[in-house]
Amino acid sequence: MFPFRAALNASTLFPYKLGIREQIRIAAQAGYDGIEIWMKDLQQYAAGGGSAAELRREAADAGIEIANAISFIPWADDDEAVRRQAAAQTDEELALLAELGCPSFAAPPFGDVADASLDEIAERFAVLAERCRRHGVAPVLEFWGRAPKLNRLSEAVYVAMQSRVPDATLLLDPFHMYTGGSSLADLDFLSADRIGIVHANDYPEQPPRETIGDEDRLFPGDGIAPSGEFARRLDRLGYRGYLSLELFLRGVGGLSAPELARFGLDKMKSAYSV
Repeated sequence: MFPFRAALNASTLFPYKLGIREQIRIAAQAGYDGIEIWMKDLQQYAAGGGSAAELRREAADAGIEIANAISFIPWADDDEAVRRQAAAQTDEELALLAELGCPSFAAPPFGDVADASLDEIAERFAVLAERCRRHGVAPVLEFWGRAPKLNRLSEAVYVAMQSRVPDATLLLDPFHMYTGGSSLADLDFLSADRIGIVHANDYPEQPPRETIGDEDRLFPGDGIAPSGEFARRLDRLGYRGYLSLELFLRGVGGLSAPELARFGLDKMKSAYSV
């Protein structure tokens, strides 16, 4: 049984160099429930004269929900001037996301955060969340395994708590849990309503944890990630939200974009069955 909703992160289709409309079409054709878009693709579409409202209608007609957006806003940066620029970037991007009907976006520790304390990051997340309320689009706090700060699930939980943002949610990613040294047992400190979205991926034994990169991610079930146990813990928490297939493929093995999307959906449903 696969008790979750299935989303396709647009990064998985990057080798095909497709526009956002085509990404949505392929996700629908392959049988996904939703798509996780990248902000850069939406901005490119809008810059070319495309309407986010029209794209919203097209997605709805195709039966695809806009699950989340991948963005890179330096909201936690140590430089106050950079954070001021980040505020303007937030307003610009979220105006588009609101028009698209996208409920949330990823908020990772992008920028210079090496010397920031977790308490400072929490304060900055609170500022971000308050700004986002104006647009009705929520930031989903993401930890990055390679980041100098906010690189573990435990740190993300701390930041969310200390921010005092009442509806703060986290983005979970097996790859970042692995590279940052988080444990599956850490999930026991969460509840389903604190999980905004979950990325789905796998990773090999080699390269080692210290040097593995995003491009080394594998389809779920093809590596050493404890995908089944991860899914069972999510299920026990009562999580019924999206698992979003996020890969950064070097090659596509001769598969067309629809074939690869369908293959990824089958792999995800198999690896994360409970």
